[in-house]
Amino acid sequence: MSSSNDESSNLVCVFCASQDSPDSSYNDAADVLGKELASAGYGLVYGGGSHGLMGRVARAVDDNSGDVLGITPRALTKLEGTTQIGRHILVDSMHERKSLMNENAMAFIALPGGYGTFEELLEIVTWSVLSIHSKPIVVVNINGYYDALKELIDKGIGAGFIKEGNRGIISFCDTPQEAVATVATYKAPNTRFNLNWTTDKPT
Repeated sequence: MSSSNDESSNLVCVFCASQDSPDSSYNDAADVLGKELASAGYGLVYGGGSHGLMGRVARAVDDNSGDVLGITPRALTKLEGTTQIGRHILVDSMHERKSLMNENAMAFIALPGGYGTFEELLEIVTWSVLSIHSKPIVVVNINGYYDALKELIDKGIGAGFIKEGNRGIISFCDTPQEAVATVATYKAPNTRFNLNWTTDKPT
């Protein structure tokens, strides 16, 4: 697990579905997000698939002259496909994939997706809580897709399991344009655990 907070990269990590939706608004949002990222001078690091929303974001970034880095576990290539768009790294495990995503990304954006997207988003949020990184985490809440997550966070705060200030670890936006703009203005809450993963040792 990387503890680097180096944000010199211009790559934004995008978590999203590896298949298209019957609702074209989700597919369109992926196309728009890729274009907006490239237009704002950002590149993309993502799961490396050529299918679904993942492929749409990558193609849109590449079509608009943005840098693309795909990271795919070998076992998933049959499901997610591989793409020759930009640079591509094959790894052996999901953990290696997510660690490399974190190392190469200066921010994270989540579009709608399924279990895998939920897991990736919540793990990177947990890493922020633990001060493994302080990078922007932005959710594109198309059609209220993530309203249930917002409600769950409220329940966690009400039950005393989540600090009120840590609500701001995730910035919820309604459009891809707003999400890209939020990357530049995001500030991680000061209510997270103040841990140093490089120097702190058990006592």
